[in-house]
Amino acid sequence: MYTSLKPENHNHSHAPNRFAVLPTPVRLEALPELTGKGVTIAFLDSGFYPHPDLTMPQSRIRAFVDIADPAATLDPDKEPEGLAWHGTQTSVSAAGNGYYGDGTYRGIASNADVVLVKVSEKGRITEPNIERGLRWVIENREKYNIRIVNISLGGDADVSYKENIVDLAAEEAVKLGLVIVVAAGNSGDSPDHFTVPPANAPSVITVGGYDDKNRFRNRRLDLYHSNYGQTVDGIVKPEIVAPAIWVAAPILPNTPLYKKAETLAELDSSPDFILKDLVRERAKEAELPATLHQKPIPEIRAAIDAQLKANKLTSAHYQHVDGTSFAAPIVCSVIAQMLEANPKLTPGAIKHILISTADRIPGKSVIRQGYGVINVQRAVNVAKQAQYTIGDDFFLPPRVEEDKLIFFFHDKLAKTVHLAGDFNQWNATATPFAFTETGVWKAEIDVPPSGKHRYKIVLDGNRWLEDPSNGLKETDGYGGFNSVLNFS
Repeated sequence: MYTSLKPENHNHSHAPNRFAVLPTPVRLEALPELTGKGVTIAFLDSGFYPHPDLTMPQSRIRAFVDIADPAATLDPDKEPEGLAWHGTQTSVSAAGNGYYGDGTYRGIASNADVVLVKVSEKGRITEPNIERGLRWVIENREKYNIRIVNISLGGDADVSYKENIVDLAAEEAVKLGLVIVVAAGNSGDSPDHFTVPPANAPSVITVGGYDDKNRFRNRRLDLYHSNYGQTVDGIVKPEIVAPAIWVAAPILPNTPLYKKAETLAELDSSPDFILKDLVRERAKEAELPATLHQKPIPEIRAAIDAQLKANKLTSAHYQHVDGTSFAAPIVCSVIAQMLEANPKLTPGAIKHILISTADRIPGKSVIRQGYGVINVQRAVNVAKQAQYTIGDDFFLPPRVEEDKLIFFFHDKLAKTVHLAGDFNQWNATATPFAFTETGVWKAEIDVPPSGKHRYKIVLDGNRWLEDPSNGLKETDGYGGFNSVLNFS
């Protein structure tokens, strides 16, 4: 459907340079045999370019729509508008195959199909257009086999999800079988660190970020400055964190930075005996001093290094980026692997598996990291083993049936599951869950009296955690959370 040419300048190397970052599949130790094949991810974003990582050797772009201009098309030969960089980088970071870099910087879902939905209009992104984008995806989900929706943008107001058009569309989408993944935002260090629509919707997966310092298997992680906290409705966000810095993404083709990066790559890989001549010829393109060729070779090399580092260039056609805008599509790519392994998974089951298999960062704020760092192998392996066929109602908050309050929990790897709360004096063994033929754990208690009730779920007798199905929480006074139920 879309084609794109290889770069015209072939004098540069495509190999990673000394400022390279870990490829995302390596960083997260993703299973190489799964690549999202057969799964379609829709991206709602500011704009897009048909990048070769999505179109070569054959296009995986199933559709493109501009909400403000339905007649618009993607043209690889046209100079892209400025807003195209963000959507290009989010979509390629999830589903790119690394075509422009000999496969090095491919996404975890490198064989997934994509649908690109542009929601900006005259340089602005409004909630009505985000909602229109979601409605388009809902209407076309079966036509393009869309299973996952990435939204690395949002509204502006801290409002109830029950009254917001974007949140209501997101909730409807989840009920219809779409997994909605939303970036938490990057204002965690400011007073206004709340999540905004649709990140505040209870059924979406809101993704914050962490920083591994670009070190493989680094166990001393820091949290990124993601938005976090309780929403107006009392739901704590985000649910999970993923890499939000040192993420490889493509440079937008046909832009000044693209040409500059190619030139710097050529100079960087050139031998000393021709370097001065090349620098004299290409200094302007590389944004180097016009007289640099007169300097000693070590000084020339240092100037090239400075430009590579300043522009975060990791190779001729890639740079490293940061923000929860990129943490969210990484989670989408993992979900694509889960669905490839088990297409029957529902949005509720996927969310439950992701958060129940995550690892919390020791010593870091629980409210800022949710259930913790995404664990790709664990999540995908649990997804493979999930043989049940159940509805998403199993992953809703506890509900009353006749005179009983029913709780559900999913963790096939758990040996025992118990319910502890103020209704049983926090006894860790008093109320066991039973593993049912549907593949989930189930517990029931008498309906408690009116008022607020706090509880946790206890796994294998030693791991206390809040209920993944219940977004209502409050601090437990020990650095964690209790799940909360209100009865009137």
